[in-house]
Amino acid sequence: MPLLEVENIHAGYGKMEILKGVSLQVEAGHVVSIIGPNGAGKSTVFKTLFGLLPVRQGHVRFAGEDVTNLAPADLLRRGITYVPQGRNVFPLMTVEQNLRLGAYIRASSAELDGDVERVYEVFPMLREARAKRAADISGGQQQMLEMGRALLLRPRLMLLDEPTLGLAPLVFKEIFRIIEDLRRRGQTILMVEQNAAKALEISDYAYVLELGHNRFEGSGEAIRTDDRVRRLYLGR
Repeated sequence: MPLLEVENIHAGYGKMEILKGVSLQVEAGHVVSIIGPNGAGKSTVFKTLFGLLPVRQGHVRFAGEDVTNLAPADLLRRGITYVPQGRNVFPLMTVEQNLRLGAYIRASSAELDGDVERVYEVFPMLREARAKRAADISGGQQQMLEMGRALLLRPRLMLLDEPTLGLAPLVFKEIFRIIEDLRRRGQTILMVEQNAAKALEISDYAYVLELGHNRFEGSGEAIRTDDRVRRLYLGR
């Protein structure tokens, strides 16, 4: 059974329907990417999956349970975390305070202390900056902080929306290194990423959306080397 099953979902804003029957599956332990042109509905998929937009039609199942239109807090407790576009940190709090606040639904314990240390192992730049205010670290470090904060909830599924948006090339490479590291550790990730070619390189499976519909799907390698995808979406 797939960890996540999305079946024919429709969603949008007001009278504007953005998703017009999107379906996808995510197997446990896999990295799956959603790519497509601007306006395809990629970020809307995440907002709908995480309960920020209502599903008007269709179903979402997680670990075999129907979670269609559950509230974000309920999805968090079931093991789904969402790292949205942009920087969403508490600027006046330290890096470590931000991390621990992200684990607010967990009781403070030695177990949590150990998980914080493991986050620092994955993100060594955060260890170096643990006592700094979030406002005083770089954009790339803030992105790592958001990802680390999400990991402290021990998610079964991470939703990453444009994790390298606006980052310098060296930090871009580091974020992808971290995603590959998380994959080796068994973390399941569903990702929307502006650099489609790079995302496909590390993806087990991928979906191409266009105007709110599924257009193509297949293994990351198959999609990356498909002549139609290369011509229409990868600029090659």
